[in-house]
Amino acid sequence: MTDPNATWRTYERMRIRLSARIGRELTRASGLSEADLEVLTALSSAPQQTVQALTLRCAMDWEKSRLSHQLKRMEQRGLIARGVCTEDGRAAIVGLTETGRCALAAATHQYSATVRRWFADALTDQQLTQLDDISRAILAGLGPTRHSEYGD
Repeated sequence: MTDPNATWRTYERMRIRLSARIGRELTRASGLSEADLEVLTALSSAPQQTVQALTLRCAMDWEKSRLSHQLKRMEQRGLIARGVCTEDGRAAIVGLTETGRCALAAATHQYSATVRRWFADALTDQQLTQLDDISRAILAGLGPTRHSEYGD
């Protein structure tokens, strides 16, 4: 029988190294971090490419301070714009700028190629299917995100 702890440690080493490799290549090719890309992708798929900050935070399962710092850095670079929600003056709105749209478009192809090279090409179609099934089972077992559980 396989030792679950040994398997976990192998998985963790792989995840850390793979994430670092993909992140370095993304940054070198586009100037974006994986966090930048995650935010830009979420905004690009939102209606009118704007979303309340709380909704974005919950969807991404990030802590409030992490998202706040990330948005500040992205706003300084002109990738996103922040404002106040007209329906609820207490809520912050985050929107994708033209600069952000262009950066996302330029990075998407490179990112996909990098993920394909270091992740998908290393596995068979059957292994990819199994990994997808495994990931979905673990996510289902974890239940809702902590933000939807606690409303923070």
